[in-house]
Amino acid sequence: MIVLGIETSCDDTSAAIFDGQSLRSNIISTQLIHQRFGGIVPELASRSHIQLIMSVIKETLNQTDLQLQNLQGIAVTYGPGLAGSLLVGLSVAKGLALSLRIPFIGINHLEGHVWANRLDHPEIDPPFIVLIASGGHTQLVLVKDWRKYKVLGRTRDDAAGEAYDKIGKLLGIGFPGGPAIEKLAKKGNPNYVRFPRAFLEEGSLDFSFSGLKTAVLNHTIMIGPKKTKEHLSDIALCFQDAVIDILTQKSILAAKKCGMQKICLAGGVAVNKSLQKQLILYAKEENMTIAWPLPVHCTDNAGMIACVGHDYLQRRITSSLTLSPAPSLNL
Repeated sequence: MIVLGIETSCDDTSAAIFDGQSLRSNIISTQLIHQRFGGIVPELASRSHIQLIMSVIKETLNQTDLQLQNLQGIAVTYGPGLAGSLLVGLSVAKGLALSLRIPFIGINHLEGHVWANRLDHPEIDPPFIVLIASGGHTQLVLVKDWRKYKVLGRTRDDAAGEAYDKIGKLLGIGFPGGPAIEKLAKKGNPNYVRFPRAFLEEGSLDFSFSGLKTAVLNHTIMIGPKKTKEHLSDIALCFQDAVIDILTQKSILAAKKCGMQKICLAGGVAVNKSLQKQLILYAKEENMTIAWPLPVHCTDNAGMIACVGHDYLQRRITSSLTLSPAPSLNL
């Protein structure tokens, strides 16, 4: 079955072709217009999706020498995400499915992130723990089996990636904040300052990053603009260390509680090399294994959506044309 995947949950317009054996194409167009605002502007995101979506679909078909008539199914993100952005992808998917008389399936964006690991590590079998850390989500999930999940903990305020973006904006180093802070942190002094780690109640698998964000803000106010500029690398590293400490320790705790020996990463923050290294170090002490997708499959992409969708469609599980966007959808 040849499945077209469509992903428009935030600011990446993406289309992919998955045939059950391999990801034959995965085109991602990132909207650069948001950089000047230091964050995603929902109205601009949805307008950009409208302008880009058909050309991105045509490009992914061209890469595989396929025509629309060769498609046998369509998978599209219907939540969570920005309502306007989701509506664009969902509307296009419905229109194509209706005109081509082929089935379509709405896919949970978070489930897509979980399955991104299967794209690059087909040998991975459940059960395992997955840490989903991105600009919109931070949660720990027990993957009992493919399509069977239990959320163990989630953020009570900011997502990890959101905290990166806001601190990046605070320090004036650009958007998105994750890559900019990671690059800057390489030159930092880890002993410059210790920012707080919010571990919450004993044994809790929830996350909280708002206090850390406030601590960084208060520190920059205390030392003033001149010293903030002088210590940008130090602040970036100490902030990043706090985030990574929380993510790694909570992930290991979740694995211990569930008796799991495998932990997978997912979402844009999974690209962070310092996070990967620390998790490997912690996991080695507990005889656990760590895996994560290729960077292109960590960020929002249609390849992961097509992969999940192919599995559902093969099982004859489809969505109705009345399916609506679900901005607050969870696993």
